[in-house]
Amino acid sequence: MFDRVIANGTLITAEATVQADLGLRDGRIAAIGRRLAGLEVIDASGMLVLPGAIDEHVHLHMPVGELTSSDDFYSGTVAAACGGTTTVIDFAEPKPGQPLVEALASRRAEADGQVVIDYGLHMTLAWADDETLAQVPACIEAGVASFKLYMAYEGLRLDDGGLLRALAALRAHGGRALVHAENHDAITYLVAQALAQGRIGPENHPLTRPDWMEAEAVGRLLALARVTGTPLVLAHLSCALGLEEVRRARARGQTVWVETCPQYLLLDEAEYRRPGFEGAKFVMSPPLRTAADRQALWAGLAAGEVNTVATDHCPFFYETQKTRGLHNFSRIPGGAPGIETRLALLYSHGVRTGRLSPERWVEVCCTEPARRFGLAPRKGTLAIGADADVVIFDPERRVTLSPQTLHQRVDYCPYEGEELQGWPVTVLSRGEVVVRDGEFIGTAGRGRFLPTEADRWRGSRLRSWGPEVSAAITAACWPTAATM
Repeated sequence: MFDRVIANGTLITAEATVQADLGLRDGRIAAIGRRLAGLEVIDASGMLVLPGAIDEHVHLHMPVGELTSSDDFYSGTVAAACGGTTTVIDFAEPKPGQPLVEALASRRAEADGQVVIDYGLHMTLAWADDETLAQVPACIEAGVASFKLYMAYEGLRLDDGGLLRALAALRAHGGRALVHAENHDAITYLVAQALAQGRIGPENHPLTRPDWMEAEAVGRLLALARVTGTPLVLAHLSCALGLEEVRRARARGQTVWVETCPQYLLLDEAEYRRPGFEGAKFVMSPPLRTAADRQALWAGLAAGEVNTVATDHCPFFYETQKTRGLHNFSRIPGGAPGIETRLALLYSHGVRTGRLSPERWVEVCCTEPARRFGLAPRKGTLAIGADADVVIFDPERRVTLSPQTLHQRVDYCPYEGEELQGWPVTVLSRGEVVVRDGEFIGTAGRGRFLPTEADRWRGSRLRSWGPEVSAAITAACWPTAATM
């Protein structure tokens, strides 16, 4: 007898789709089979049952100068859960001179007691001096094996020498590099030029961060990584030219994974030309690109050239925070909301349109983020022994997107008024129902910090199903349950 059984659903993993029940016990998946019995049975007839999604790139309660992103660790993880995401990975950003492990402890203190789902952290490396890089092993030992490197933003960016030193250190210790690739000096020059010419509106944002300069930064980063032999993850790729640089690097034998975001798949630079100041809602970095770039990213996602879809969720209130840049677009805080809508957007625009198979949808939103950031095999999969992070997804449910229908704490939605078909209705985190009928019913502080281990980077491609379950799928007949 199981604690809970999710019965009669269509189970989807990165490898297979099958009609089966899930038996849950002690917060884990304990059985995959037919006609399972449980103390509680959740009928998933007509529903898709998939692993809880993992958002590998979010910024909750993030300070940007005198501002802080509008979603804190409670509101942001509530919104994530309602959107079918059961794990997020945020960032720890050390202050000047602060030890990395101390910054990690400080960030965990902000999150623990607030998060409603499980979370991990990346460590930002804003300095690449010997003293800082010597702390990388201790940071990995403390549970953070991925490190954010910036090529833009004053106070965060590393120059080429710093990037080389950081990449070499991560290569030596088995850490993973997640890199924001833009050309800082070109951006600074173009912004100053625009302002000197009296061009102050948000429509100038994409003009000062052109796609060819993003591609230049991607190519330069990959050349530096070639020197050190370091595998890396390229954050929030927005353009076709950047993807061409990745293809060239892979052709010469480099290991690079690519992350993009729904906004780069679904929106384009026309948003910046909205009347008045409305374009400020879409100020993010990199900026939105062209329709041709969107198509190139969709094709790359379907072909496996783009590996994951994250959100880079970093919301700011339009009325009280974005407007600080009313007379100077460079002062508009960069970032947009998206933590709640990713899974449904990719279903409506990807699966329903035939751009993505259901299995690929699950792979890019759930399974591959777990592989890339050391959370597999406990997260991102429906497998015996994995955490019972499960989404019951209604492929027919219609939701119109707006600040009123979503749980993200922000006063606008980039997809305002769009009706999606397909939405999570029930979400379980470690076997506990935290969302029922689309509404949050969990509690603050139940989420756990997820440590990662550096040696997990070196693993081969994981399979979601255990061998005995794969055999059962092949046979398409499960007279008895496969169990732990």
